[in-house]
Amino acid sequence: MKAMVLQELCNLEEVQAPLKLMDMQKPVPAAGEILVRVGVCGVCHTELDVIEGRTPPLKLPLILGHQVVGQIEECGDQVKTFKIGDRVGIAWIYSACGYCKFCTSDKENLCSKFRATGRDVNGGYAEFMTVPENFAHHIPDGINDSEAAPLLCAGAIGYRSLRLTGLEDGQSLGLTGFGASGHLVLKMARYKYPNSKIFVFARSEQQQKFAKELGAFWVGRTEEHSPEKLDCIIDTTPAWKPVIAALENLEAGGRLVINAIRKEQRDRDTLLSLDYPAHIWMEKEIKSVANVSRKDVVEFLSMAAEMGIRPETQEFPLEEANTALQELKTRKIRGAKVLRIG
Repeated sequence: MKAMVLQELCNLEEVQAPLKLMDMQKPVPAAGEILVRVGVCGVCHTELDVIEGRTPPLKLPLILGHQVVGQIEECGDQVKTFKIGDRVGIAWIYSACGYCKFCTSDKENLCSKFRATGRDVNGGYAEFMTVPENFAHHIPDGINDSEAAPLLCAGAIGYRSLRLTGLEDGQSLGLTGFGASGHLVLKMARYKYPNSKIFVFARSEQQQKFAKELGAFWVGRTEEHSPEKLDCIIDTTPAWKPVIAALENLEAGGRLVINAIRKEQRDRDTLLSLDYPAHIWMEKEIKSVANVSRKDVVEFLSMAAEMGIRPETQEFPLEEANTALQELKTRKIRGAKVLRIG
């Protein structure tokens, strides 16, 4: 099979093409696993974190990709949920232990044995991949493959972030960063909280214009002060500076939810400017988002089908995965980027 393969960690500012197109052996499903012929795979900022070593892979070489949509080609022994030909999605959560205190209390995303698709095991930048059947998801009818791919990560993690804010209808919500996840959160928030005003902080005029098109109440630059203090803010950026700015814009008793696997270190000295009275005092809260659970994926896919969420996507052929990654690195973002494979 064809696959785009990461052979060594590198800095994407120095290496333009970290992935190599290779012929790999087609995987064989073990008992309880399914073999998926990949149709599309979304491109996520977390892939940049893997390539540059902020969330290093368990092994190299590695096939990236954790927003996978395809059809089942083969079922291993003991598979009961799916059949050949079913359309399925594979998300960031590839497996968890199933018996620890987190797995048995609906928090499997915190399991110490959590394995991530495209980081700890080979992912979807390839023509085929395997996955345990219990960690694959039926894709609702009416959502095409390219639209479904970003829902599996950008959408699901955005759903978890929005839920963790504790937002109530009528309260104000800020979104810092406006890429694949941000634009889906805006759509969700407008649907679930029709009386809430949504404020978007984005770097580029293109992103600000896009947020306005989707119904944002106010848009501004990432480090700009909002016209009023906000009850909740979700940060989806890879940097530290927007976190400090978000805390300044947060209302007393408000909550900042940081939706990021890792933060880039280039501006970490910004944290030295953290001022307790200005940023933390008055019972402000900071909560991080760690991975997603299967429940997040299932619930969000159902919501997306119900409310007709259709993410904006830009397709690239598999062979142009490096181009998609470089555009993500340089913030050339409108909606979500998707690799077309099958």
